[in-house]
Amino acid sequence: MFVKHNPIFMIFLDRENEKQRLDASLSSDDAQLVVIYGRRRIGKSTLIRQVLKESDIYFLAHLSNAILQREQFAEAIAEQITGFNDVIYPSWESLFSNLRNSLRKPLTICIDEFPYLVKKSPELPSLIQKIFDEPADRSYHLVLCGSSQQMMQGLVLDSSAPLYGRANQILKINPLHQGWIQEAIHCYPVEAVQEFSVWGGIPRYWELRAQEDSFESAIKNQVLDRLGVLHEEPLRLLADDMRESVQAFSILTLVGRGIQKLSEIAARLGKPATHISRPLDKLIQLGYLKRETPYGTSPRSGKKSLYKISDPFINFYFTFVESNLSRLELGLIDQVYRSITPKLSHYVANEWENMCRTCIPFEPLNGIEFNAAARWWGTNINGDKMELDLVCESLDKKYLLVGECKWSTINNPERLLYELRAKAELLPGKKPVKILTMLFVRELKQKSKPHKQTENIFTPIDVLKRLRN
Repeated sequence: MFVKHNPIFMIFLDRENEKQRLDASLSSDDAQLVVIYGRRRIGKSTLIRQVLKESDIYFLAHLSNAILQREQFAEAIAEQITGFNDVIYPSWESLFSNLRNSLRKPLTICIDEFPYLVKKSPELPSLIQKIFDEPADRSYHLVLCGSSQQMMQGLVLDSSAPLYGRANQILKINPLHQGWIQEAIHCYPVEAVQEFSVWGGIPRYWELRAQEDSFESAIKNQVLDRLGVLHEEPLRLLADDMRESVQAFSILTLVGRGIQKLSEIAARLGKPATHISRPLDKLIQLGYLKRETPYGTSPRSGKKSLYKISDPFINFYFTFVESNLSRLELGLIDQVYRSITPKLSHYVANEWENMCRTCIPFEPLNGIEFNAAARWWGTNINGDKMELDLVCESLDKKYLLVGECKWSTINNPERLLYELRAKAELLPGKKPVKILTMLFVRELKQKSKPHKQTENIFTPIDVLKRLRN
């Protein structure tokens, strides 16, 4: 079931903490410098507009030259300060100086896409530093927002940057949790898992999805169609943050095709492994890649590490779209979608595993609090190869939770739980006193009487509920 609707204020699903922090800062009697950053379409601008008052100033920067940028900024200021744009400002310093002299009451000024201004005027961060270092100049709150995560982090988190230590609030806006997509697009829990596997936690993607009549039409019109809004989205994201976007695109292409070891990625690129460590780390920092090691293994263990695409939309793109770009350029959208359909269930199953692992620490299980869960693979105590979908230890180290994730309908959970316990006993290394087993399934086949071990079985409704907290 899917109900088409007009998504209003979707961004404020699970955004109350950010809003409260902004409200607190902008209500202060002292001038505040607030920095907000995060990838494009994640809802930064909408969040800002919700906390700004009508008397505040909002300016969306563009990639024009510095003279035009100052003219446009002055026009935005003139909406609150009459005649402010009657002057031609030869420099940013002259503009901010006149702003200080013209203000008659406290207000907030927001500069959205601030990196566009800095690209044309590198002196601007130093000027803002000077303003906030001089008490007499601090007559307003200033909100700086940007989609270039690399540049925004460099402006405020780099110890050598002019604005380092000046911000009163630094907010990185992250994707929304999986549990909120069901409310956003009004669908059943099983459908919500499939939807999140494609759209991830980016609110704008959810809005685009909600404009379509079906899951299929959304993928075709928004992603596969070369005129679709999201058809070139990964290229735009990488251009925002990567100096070597071609290399980053190549790495994601290889990982999307199943090449997950550092040595194999390097070999396919024809480069030493040491030459791609930095772009790999950058992609991890941006939230596009993740480095996975077996449960209980040091994260620094290079030999056992695997690289996987962590963002669902980016993963969908490099799993299904990138390899079909030539056919899509010819308009063969239906043909490409038909080729995707048989593989979609397996793809969703992988995201289902991720959801199951993610949900574990959010709430106690059977009254027990657990650490973050991970996958385990390797050689068991009998010397045989073995994999476990989900392993984690309780906070008090007395329990080990071992889970199996299946994106299918299960009609014999007792047998699966018995087999899972047998596998858990073969896990090498020292184990806690008690082992708990749990199944995560798409659907449990109904029986005439309630199942005696229902508390050991999670379905999408259970997992999504935990991921809303």
